[in-house]
Amino acid sequence: MKAFDEKIDRMNTHSVKWDHAAEIFGKEDLLPMWVADMDFKAPQPVIDAMKKRIDHGIFGYSMATQETKQIVMDWLRRRHNWDIQSDWIVFTPGVVPALSAAIHTYTEVNDGVLIQSPVYYPFGDMVKKNNRKLFNNSLRYNGSTYEMDFEDLERQFQKNSIKLMLLCNPHNPVGRVWTKEELEKLEKLCIQYDVLVFSDDIHFDLIYKKYKHTIFSALSPEIQDKTITGIAPSKTFNLAGLQFSTIIIPNKKLRTRFNEYLATVGFFSPGSLGIIAAEAAYQHGEEWLERLMEYLENNLDYLKNFVKVKLPEIKIIEPEGTYLVWLDFTHLKMDHKKLESFMQNEARLAFDEGYIFGKEGEGFERINIACPLETLKEGLTRLEQAIKKQNVM
Repeated sequence: MKAFDEKIDRMNTHSVKWDHAAEIFGKEDLLPMWVADMDFKAPQPVIDAMKKRIDHGIFGYSMATQETKQIVMDWLRRRHNWDIQSDWIVFTPGVVPALSAAIHTYTEVNDGVLIQSPVYYPFGDMVKKNNRKLFNNSLRYNGSTYEMDFEDLERQFQKNSIKLMLLCNPHNPVGRVWTKEELEKLEKLCIQYDVLVFSDDIHFDLIYKKYKHTIFSALSPEIQDKTITGIAPSKTFNLAGLQFSTIIIPNKKLRTRFNEYLATVGFFSPGSLGIIAAEAAYQHGEEWLERLMEYLENNLDYLKNFVKVKLPEIKIIEPEGTYLVWLDFTHLKMDHKKLESFMQNEARLAFDEGYIFGKEGEGFERINIACPLETLKEGLTRLEQAIKKQNVM
């Protein structure tokens, strides 16, 4: 646990989160608690494996192997009780590039693609950049958590000729880990209306103790045949900069088409360090992950207690998974632009503004708690002081 308490200077490392915060937010003195990477060192076995590879000194073309696939398969079997076949696996430089590839591969210009806002903003961006029609099945917010609106979902499947649905599970930013029962309802509708699903499960290793993640593709042979699943060690082990993801496509025809598209853009394998890091993480990172989840649980508890005692104006949407927490600021009665200004100019915090996740996110903020506790304390103290000053004024 002490290892996660270490405050590491991330400046001058080409960090988007730290080096580019001033450029992105237009302020120099903000505390970055936004983009989804962690302020923790990767597991030592991963670092050691990369050092060994670097010491070799030659960095020519590389390719993931059958052993790489087996390591991923072993992780899925061990951690998620999901048995897959090696030929289902396609490696890509990230889940978002794979998402875009799926949109391009499985839909035509002006076809309908559906998302569930508020949701990870590249979902909508990729739909629009690929010139598809974007449809939104807004999640229902009941004041404490979010649920799927299945009635609206079926209406949209019926009338909008939805070809592809982008599922986020665990959901970013609202933190839901969809239950098996919820996913079975979704499964039934997707089969009935012949809708393909891209399931972004990138946070699926980061589940809190009371909850259980369900692999959508594993529910039945029928939905397996209609699902593309994206996973990666990037969120689990803080390896996003190494650009390695696994895309699982059981349907051979869908997989062939996907690979054909990757070939048209000249992609054939992740980089050597990404492969080495992924193999080491999945083989030797499990103990580190268990300690990480304990630390995140403690940070979440601290956040909940702090907000309850000192920031009752704010409501926490308690996450069931991920290290991202969705905060409801609507009781401050600010529109989203005023809230954005308040967070940056008064609280001096770089959170992710809720409105970037869709109109449903206006009045909300997303905070990243994958940081040393002292950083979290500093961020919350800044917020408390700014709100007190606002109330006085």
